[in-house]
Amino acid sequence: MAPLKETFYISHGSPAIAIDETIPAWKFLTSWKEVFPHRPSAILVISGHWDTSVPTVNVVNHNETIHDFVGDFPSSMFKYPAPAAPKLAKRVKELVEASGLSRVDEDNKRGLDHGTWVPLMLMYPEADIPVCQLSVSSNKDGTYHYNLGKALASLKDEGVLIIGSGNTTHNMSAAAPRKSPPPSWALAFDS
Repeated sequence: MAPLKETFYISHGSPAIAIDETIPAWKFLTSWKEVFPHRPSAILVISGHWDTSVPTVNVVNHNETIHDFVGDFPSSMFKYPAPAAPKLAKRVKELVEASGLSRVDEDNKRGLDHGTWVPLMLMYPEADIPVCQLSVSSNKDGTYHYNLGKALASLKDEGVLIIGSGNTTHNMSAAAPRKSPPPSWALAFDS
């Protein structure tokens, strides 16, 4: 089976998606392997929950899950023991720096935030594919991030699944009750 040539952007939403089958994205993510049966060699997630001034990869030997949210959730959902991907992290650093785009820092302590482990626990519940994260740098513009994507594109030829994870908007202080109409600023952004 040929490797995936697509890069995916997943709106992961609330951590509750991991346990609430009524959230529409739950069904999509749990059916992932039916739609995309190719098993990647590794997974690189660029998570909106990790923002640094300089692109940074987590180069660790063991992935811990980061519980970067509040709420009453069952402890069973806090475990996603995917292997770390230090070789992939080093490859990401090599590709970005070779592109001349910027230097890439290494974080030797950071685990996987919920923008990574929550969707992956539904997509690949076996947690047996190596995973690493790359930060976003919101102080840089869209052109920079587009070029970052171009620098990383060859990873797909190496069997790596590349996922961007976040939301188009993320303003928790303006969040309304479930099933409320979206605020006008969010609709304007989507348009």
